Amino acid sequence: MHKYSLTYLLTSLLLVTHFSPILHAKDDKAAKKTPKIAVEIVPSPSSSLVRINATLQRYNFIRPWEKGAPTPRRGLGAFITGKRVLTTAELVENSTYIELELTGTGEKTPAKIVGLDYEANLALLEPIDAKSKILDKLVPLKLDDTVVAGDNLEIWQVEDNGNSVTTDVKVLRVAVGNYFIPGSQLLTYQVKGSLQYHANSFTLPVVKDGNLAGLLLSYSSKEQTSNLLPSSIIKHFLDDLKDGDYKGFPNLGLGYAQTLDEQLRKFTQISDKKGGVFVRRVIDDSSAGKGGVKEGDIIMSINGHNIDSRGNYIDEKYGKINFSHLVRGSSNVGDKVKMHIIRDGKAIDLEFALLRKKPSDYLVDPYMFDRGPRFMILGGLIFQELTLPYLKFWGDKWPTRGPLNLVHAQANPEPYEKEGRKKIVFLSQVVKTPATIGYEGFGSIIITQVNGQKINAIGDLAEAFKKPNAQGLHKIEFEDHPKVIYLDARMALAINQQLSKYGISQLQNLK
Repeated sequence: MHKYSLTYLLTSLLLVTHFSPILHAKDDKAAKKTPKIAVEIVPSPSSSLVRINATLQRYNFIRPWEKGAPTPRRGLGAFITGKRVLTTAELVENSTYIELELTGTGEKTPAKIVGLDYEANLALLEPIDAKSKILDKLVPLKLDDTVVAGDNLEIWQVEDNGNSVTTDVKVLRVAVGNYFIPGSQLLTYQVKGSLQYHANSFTLPVVKDGNLAGLLLSYSSKEQTSNLLPSSIIKHFLDDLKDGDYKGFPNLGLGYAQTLDEQLRKFTQISDKKGGVFVRRVIDDSSAGKGGVKEGDIIMSINGHNIDSRGNYIDEKYGKINFSHLVRGSSNVGDKVKMHIIRDGKAIDLEFALLRKKPSDYLVDPYMFDRGPRFMILGGLIFQELTLPYLKFWGDKWPTRGPLNLVHAQANPEPYEKEGRKKIVFLSQVVKTPATIGYEGFGSIIITQVNGQKINAIGDLAEAFKKPNAQGLHKIEFEDHPKVIYLDARMALAINQQLSKYGISQLQNLK
């Protein structure tokens, strides 16, 4: 019984051992014939977001020859088609170094800016090394431009340990609001939802059904509301970059007032009409100025959209929003705009091209990034061009705490523009030297002429100082007290050579 069983078992074992390779081979062939199921990789915080590490160094507008200390900044960017990373301009302002970092592995590569618009608060980055492959592992996010009030969105974050974090928010309304640059108003989404702080919270992508719906602009922990930069503005930015000639978002170039007051409506002869806004200011070389719009006009409609007394119109997609979206959000530089106005009780139709006025084209630069203040130092006298960043060194209350004459000039540029000035040049401060004895207390005084030459920009000042009078003196004239001062030309040049002792490393920046 046992012998039979043992023989049977040995025989069975040999049979199995002998034929098993054949069986395995057949199994392998069968396995090769079995089709593989492709696994689709979908966008997610871990597969579509990139950490951005930037080193920033701001310019000093009070001591224009200096820059501030380098400071680090971190944020998140959205990986999009073309192997590029989209983020806010605020994250990379005045950057001296930028790198991209994978959230999962920590791999890094130096990056460069290939598109930048501070008014739209958008920046586009790509690796400096065109052969870098670290972004090949990511899944690009596509734009979703279907967001309307009532939609549910997700704010994506990634912690330092690589864990993904999503926050559900709901769109309360779509409006026109402030962006990074004061006075720069574009379309925004206001959303409701409690956003927790996590690493890299400076810039956060917002998605709808796995597609990029916008970028976080601001968050109020008290109200638990956020303002988002919508994908329609992002699309405008990306489309403009395609041909390599970025033009930006057009400016209309006017200020207006609501016409809710019945006396104003009667005065402007629109009592029998509905809506309209009162034009209280027009910038001469702006779209509106060149297009024939004048102060006192009543704008009744733009491109066929009626404007109400508060300055709103009914948008087909978003509902009631400010009319500036017709110019800045849904139009391009060069597009024609049709405007129906009332002037002195008469109806007039205007048609003109939309332009964009660059910040450097304004009498007082509204913002300055990636470039320092223009200035000149001679003999201890420090001259500068007036800019809004200079005034903001007096803090958030600069309109009341800043130098009164300079604040007034910034708010009322028209008289200077009519004089032909391109910039306002002023004496900002005085370093005590043998050439400036008695002038130490002077500062914040607007210059009119130097050596008989009118000063319309800092370059004029440099040229004028090349021509002292016969006595070897520079005659410097101002709008206000002390009206006129004199500077010894030879002594001033000698002192310039010694100013490095005061820690002044650069004597001028005229570009």
